[in-house]
Amino acid sequence: MNKEYDFLVIGSGLAGLSFTLKVADYGKVAVLTKAELLETNTSYAQGGIAAVTYEPDSYNKHIEDTLDAGNNLCRREVVEMVVKEAPKQIQQLIDWGARFDRESSGKFDLAKEGGHSEHRILHYKDTTGYEIQRALSERIKNHPNVDVFEHHFAIDLITQHHLGKLVKRMHSDTECYGVYAINFKTHKISTLLSKVTLVATGGAGNLYKTTTNPVIATGDGIAMIYRAKGTVENMEFFQFHPTSLYNPGERPSFLITEALRGFGGILKTIDGKEFMHKYDKRNSLAPRDIVARAIDNEMKIKGDDFVYLDCTHLNAVKLRKNFPNINEKCLSIGCDFTKEMIPVVPAAHYLCGGIKVDTNGRSWIKRLYAAGETSSTGMHGANRLASNSLIEAIVYADRAAQDAIEQMKNIKIQKDIPDWDDKGTKHPEEMVLITQNYKEVQQIFSVYVGIVRSNLRLKRALDRLEIIYKETEQLYRKSKLSKQLCELRNLINVGYLIIKMAMRREESIGLHYNIDYPPAG
Repeated sequence: MNKEYDFLVIGSGLAGLSFTLKVADYGKVAVLTKAELLETNTSYAQGGIAAVTYEPDSYNKHIEDTLDAGNNLCRREVVEMVVKEAPKQIQQLIDWGARFDRESSGKFDLAKEGGHSEHRILHYKDTTGYEIQRALSERIKNHPNVDVFEHHFAIDLITQHHLGKLVKRMHSDTECYGVYAINFKTHKISTLLSKVTLVATGGAGNLYKTTTNPVIATGDGIAMIYRAKGTVENMEFFQFHPTSLYNPGERPSFLITEALRGFGGILKTIDGKEFMHKYDKRNSLAPRDIVARAIDNEMKIKGDDFVYLDCTHLNAVKLRKNFPNINEKCLSIGCDFTKEMIPVVPAAHYLCGGIKVDTNGRSWIKRLYAAGETSSTGMHGANRLASNSLIEAIVYADRAAQDAIEQMKNIKIQKDIPDWDDKGTKHPEEMVLITQNYKEVQQIFSVYVGIVRSNLRLKRALDRLEIIYKETEQLYRKSKLSKQLCELRNLINVGYLIIKMAMRREESIGLHYNIDYPPAG
């Protein structure tokens, strides 16, 4: 069954929904999400969204903080663009109904996080991402030009390579005509055709056993682009959030926002000793790569499973008011964080690389855009500055939307697309073949491709992943599609890219720390 749209959006986080709202007045839009509309990486973002708002802050300070955190591997022109366009996009979010905390005077109550030289983080308590997701989702549901396909999984992009030799000769560059998608409730596969497509599928935190990402974060968009011969870059830079709640068995790991350290929380070892002064003069507010490695090192030295975040010296009333979500979560496991230290551990959090795009969000495949965590804009360099992700997502969604509105006027829907062919396939006899390989992939990455790496570890990871890749591809070719199989296949593709790019970078910089290449200085 073919369905035709002017715009196709894969993913329903901030990037996908803000793009949708901006293009929906110019054509028909399909929004594809593999879970519910509200279940996105955006929903799990606690800390906030960074933007210059009041003096003494300035664009230049935000730019320099971003470049410093990114180890000067950021693209300066991109950083300048995002920082300067941020205030306008913040106002757009407010106009759409998103709320941010304010002081009694009416001014924004700005927080400060690691790597920031000024207070510039707008937030809504400690559930900022969910508040933004709520506001956008409500507007999306009420827009007459938007069709939302929940529980639909994008299997693969449709390009001219699906259309035979004649079309291949006509187009030397890869073009995207839409996507094959499976409805996991009916198990029917549809062909969704579009003039332009935006991929905004989030990150790939589920490569690791411990992650703050929801279970949907399996690198789907990046894997599809890679299989379609698109350009992917900087995958070695995977950010580990220094502080997730240590609560064995819980998945995803509950995020303890960096704003809590900005509020005055102090990292300590299990015996109650501060340690961040040994690693950086900014102490507990150093950039995330430094803090995560410091915690990892202290745990290895002492043989401990976690460290503590101490907030017991802070005002209890203000703590509960500003961090109600964390307060409720800690109490649920028997910890009053106003009186007891919070056990924390680093967790896979944010992928700084991804689908390479230009300043209008265009990928290296024609008619295809990417935005949000699944893209690589040059904003983050070797390490993302805290709370820069949401603002990057909405700025790039805006630029992609304006470009796509103009581009689609001269584009026609590609007809005669063949249906998905799954003849001869059958349901796997044993699901354990999939679930066990999924667990093995997570084990490989947690042990060999984590916060600290080595050439030997990377080689072992590649060798073991190669075996799982061959097994999974063989199973994929003969099996009816399932969510687990599709996600495993995508994680393997993304994992391969991370390992290969990590092996090629013969230095330690930012989030890529290899003990065989000591950092300069």
